[in-house]
Amino acid sequence: MHIKRTETHNAWDRDLAPIAVIAPGDEITVETTDAGDGQLTPGSTAADVPGLDFSRINPVTGPFEIEGARPGDALVIDILDMSVGSWGWTACIPGFGLLTEEFPDPHLRVSTIADDRAELLPGLSVPVVPMIGTIGVAPPEPGPHSIVPPRRWGGNLDIRHIGPGARLVLPVGVDGALLSLGDAHAAMGDGEVCGTGVETDATVRLRIGLQRDAAPKTPVVETDPRTHRTGAALATTGVGPDLMVAAAEATRALITEIVNRTGLAAADAYLLASVAADLKISEVVDVPNWVVSAHLELAYLT
Repeated sequence: MHIKRTETHNAWDRDLAPIAVIAPGDEITVETTDAGDGQLTPGSTAADVPGLDFSRINPVTGPFEIEGARPGDALVIDILDMSVGSWGWTACIPGFGLLTEEFPDPHLRVSTIADDRAELLPGLSVPVVPMIGTIGVAPPEPGPHSIVPPRRWGGNLDIRHIGPGARLVLPVGVDGALLSLGDAHAAMGDGEVCGTGVETDATVRLRIGLQRDAAPKTPVVETDPRTHRTGAALATTGVGPDLMVAAAEATRALITEIVNRTGLAAADAYLLASVAADLKISEVVDVPNWVVSAHLELAYLT
């Protein structure tokens, strides 16, 4: 079964009619559109970013009814393969992202995607590591519910390891599960600090399984080695009693290092951090302060 990217929706809702019925064990191929729903093009500029209609953000293809699924079951999704488009975009969107006060102005970079690289800036490219940003099932509460925040039922998880070779296990909240997916990235860092990765369309091949009465409390991911970074990295830190403040501090310090070592503009350093750097909670046991670190491979700093 091959589902076109034209069959999308923009909210989670248990009352949406399914576009197809999938039997457990079946494989399906699903096309997804980019997170901007086509509002940005390869010819777009930063001036186009403030005009984004947020009611159209993160469209997902679906929903798919999973035959026999019922509340309390576990939906097991194996991501078998995934290809991305020939271009993508990364942006600072005013009022959105981790460092909104430091970066209040719109900023946009359009990447050419070819030969397993995405060229974020002239002469600066990142490896293509495809992932699905938004994948989930319908919540049992009456809808509609915004597509933007993640939930127990999945949704906009933005876990960069949910890509080819990964397995995702979701709790089923309603009869039929009503699975949908979208918001693909050609590359993204853990944390997606500016609010966007390399946003692109994609084609995803999935196998859908079902485990009776085995729902996890929250989504569970089994990762693939291809999504793990192995290069030597620089790590900046944020230290304090608030993890969000510490995350911002670590990101801010990383941007400073990128600017000082490469000469990139701060806004471009912010975008690079969002698509290639990983935020990690390094320590949460030594009361009263915790440590968040931001890791970027040294190859980007030389």
